[in-house]
Amino acid sequence: MFHTAKPEEILKGVITDVYFERTMKVLKAKGINPLVKAEFIAKSLPDDYKWAVMAGLEEVLYLVKDLPIKIRSLREGTIFYPYEPVLEIEGRYQDFCVFETAILGLICQASGIATKAARFKKLADGRLVASFGARRMHPVLAPMIERNAYIGGCDGVAVVKSGQIIEEEPMGTMPHALILCFGSTVEALKAYNEVIEPTVKRVALIDTFIDEKFEALNVVQMPEVNLYAIRFDTPSSRRGNFYRIIEEVRWELNLRGYGHIKIFVSGGITEADMQTLNLVVDAYGIGTAISNAPVIDYSMDIVEIDGKPAAKRGKWSGSKKLNYCAKCKKRKIIPYSEKPEACDCGNLYEDILIPVINNKERLIPIEKPAQIRQRLLTALLTDITL
Repeated sequence: MFHTAKPEEILKGVITDVYFERTMKVLKAKGINPLVKAEFIAKSLPDDYKWAVMAGLEEVLYLVKDLPIKIRSLREGTIFYPYEPVLEIEGRYQDFCVFETAILGLICQASGIATKAARFKKLADGRLVASFGARRMHPVLAPMIERNAYIGGCDGVAVVKSGQIIEEEPMGTMPHALILCFGSTVEALKAYNEVIEPTVKRVALIDTFIDEKFEALNVVQMPEVNLYAIRFDTPSSRRGNFYRIIEEVRWELNLRGYGHIKIFVSGGITEADMQTLNLVVDAYGIGTAISNAPVIDYSMDIVEIDGKPAAKRGKWSGSKKLNYCAKCKKRKIIPYSEKPEACDCGNLYEDILIPVINNKERLIPIEKPAQIRQRLLTALLTDITL
């Protein structure tokens, strides 16, 4: 059997920390069930990031669809900063107490993956970025990982099921295994070209048997193949100066009239690699760096009880608005009771914590992943620096 929770167990609140289960017993025994507001924030972000991407909302709404609660939230794919509330639940505490663990799990990991994908997409400066990391994680999580990589900015995903979820064709080239089975990169590419439908772009993997430069020259001189790109997945033990290897191949291809052939790299690419590699690379396959991204460490805290501000030490009490000025991009956290105000630039602020569910009634439509991704890409281009 797989060591994973069944969906019905999550929906029943079985996936909860035991102290919430014990809390419920005490509250029920004593007849205490206050009306509370609880907010989710991240005080800090991994690796001193300046910003992060809110993701996981769609699964949260599915989890709480039968609960008599209200939720205000950022839209999925919205960029936020430390200490800004990203989601608020209002309801009788006993109605959602045991779901805190699951809600945090849904948004912490999803936001971490989307954030890392967004960072890579920003660093790629317009170049294609594909998510190649699902194989490093538990297969049950693969669609979740790649959906959030996609809405975070990746241009495509590798897993078949993930492609179905985001309603896009999955991306992939060819594995070393195919080339090893044929004993020749050229023969493997020839067979691939004969069998695989022509709508799939031909990308030749060039680092299996011989030097990348000479293998690249072998595959580009196959007239029967409409080659789109070559892919470097050179193991770290053989890379030396990876940039110089790619630069040399690019030179040799250009010199022979193959400047149109794209260069795709994968295998352990980090954020630190991007600035240099961008000079010679057209597309990236990013694996573990995205799929195993550090989570966004949200916490959930009660901030209001029976209409009165109340919070533990270290937290700002009271329900809040997250005001945003679309004109000058200024942001401001204010008490929820305050009336709308104008920004210093003269434009009216907008509260971007919007109502999304009201006592089992969903208030926002289900968005396609492509819509969420496009909204984020627009923000990355106009609002954000790393």
